[in-house]
Amino acid sequence: MKTFVAKEKEVEKNWYLVDAKDKILGRLATQIAVRLRGKHKPIFTPHADTGDFIVVINAEKVSLTGRKLNNKIYYRHSGYLGGLKEISAKKLLEKKPEDVLRFAVRGMLPKNSLGRRQLKKLKIYTGPEHPHKAQQLKTLEI
Repeated sequence: MKTFVAKEKEVEKNWYLVDAKDKILGRLATQIAVRLRGKHKPIFTPHADTGDFIVVINAEKVSLTGRKLNNKIYYRHSGYLGGLKEISAKKLLEKKPEDVLRFAVRGMLPKNSLGRRQLKKLKIYTGPEHPHKAQQLKTLEI
């Protein structure tokens, strides 16, 4: 017997539309990460990009449970001494709502070049409008 190994060129990649309105951030991010990796397909191969494209609309209307809106802190560092910056989830949701979802999904993808390529297939928009009408998106209920 031989083990089937999917080749990236032969994989059919679909486009899905996800509405993030009133969805819980973590639960939405896990489902998006599974679709981006391709783990929902029977031809999943860990070292190949077999996932689909995901377009998320209404990213500013995503919700966080408990006290995470005020207590969750996102950190970044400039590389200089004392260059640690922090921002709460509430402020980041007001300033750049698409980054909250992108950070959540990025943490669930592999930390290598494959994960960075898979993250590029995620398109996030704050409002209900998006420029991907030509791809004939299928609606994905999460």
